[in-house]
Amino acid sequence: MSVPVIDAAAIASALTRADAVAAIEEALRAGQDVEADTPRLFRQLGAGEFLLMPAESSAHAGVKVATVAPGNPARGLPKIHAWYLLFDAQTLQPAALLEGTYLTILRTPAVTAAAIRALLRADSSGARDGIDRLLVMGTGPQAEAHVRTLADILPVGRVDVVGRNAERAAALADRLAADGMEARPGSREAAREADVIVTATSSSAPVLDLDDVAPDAVVAAIGAHGPDHRELGADLVRGADLVVEARASAFRESGNLLQARSVDGWKAGLQHVANLRELVGDGIERRPGRPAVYAGVGMSWEDLAIAEKIMRRLAPHRSGHSEEGAS
Repeated sequence: MSVPVIDAAAIASALTRADAVAAIEEALRAGQDVEADTPRLFRQLGAGEFLLMPAESSAHAGVKVATVAPGNPARGLPKIHAWYLLFDAQTLQPAALLEGTYLTILRTPAVTAAAIRALLRADSSGARDGIDRLLVMGTGPQAEAHVRTLADILPVGRVDVVGRNAERAAALADRLAADGMEARPGSREAAREADVIVTATSSSAPVLDLDDVAPDAVVAAIGAHGPDHRELGADLVRGADLVVEARASAFRESGNLLQARSVDGWKAGLQHVANLRELVGDGIERRPGRPAVYAGVGMSWEDLAIAEKIMRRLAPHRSGHSEEGAS
């Protein structure tokens, strides 16, 4: 059996960043049950770990297999490598093999952007359809991808890039400026002036707390992975209107939540925690004078939603049918 291999270039030609955001929003509005998603599976390796993310829809089953090697950046290699294997849901025959590293670079900011857009529209002082001042903390691929994805779906004014390495922060700002954005290196203090903040760092300790952000800011924390890592201080998490991809996954994996309050505390309902389905599908009501926090960890259904959108886009090249007519 010949299984098509969809490389990064083919994915990029099939799906724009805005298309990826739309795929996530479509899945959520169609009733995606985020709380029932399969937990991610972790397996320790000598040089890092395996990460397996299985999911199923009515049309497909799929699994992303990723390796995380913390020592790779020092070798000049990417920290994460991944592939996505897609199967037909009825026959369970392999349908395609997709390059998973680029898929992840496309998927993660798409989920974040869907959350940020919905949180801006839910602003207590009136729906906002743009970002006057965006601050990104981090200088890696996800930091850049988040800025570019947000700029593709919303008007974005000034962009401040904050990083531990001043040269990398300046380089990212220069790349964004070269593409017409008003971007420049910034400082942590600039967070107080930002209406949207994205933290895409590898920090184990908080890089932001409640006093660091504007009262009505939207903060998206996507860099920390695992219960022992967090980017946000407890005061910010406990004081904000809080949204997670799913409560089940956040209570397992989100250090931002688990270091702010115990699982029992969260489950006791001391603070309402909305999930993405509730935010994007139904909308939430934000409280005046409170920042909003979206804390993401990554979920299996998201990769499948993007992979299926890619395959529908590629179907016309193989079958002569339009995307709408593809199954």
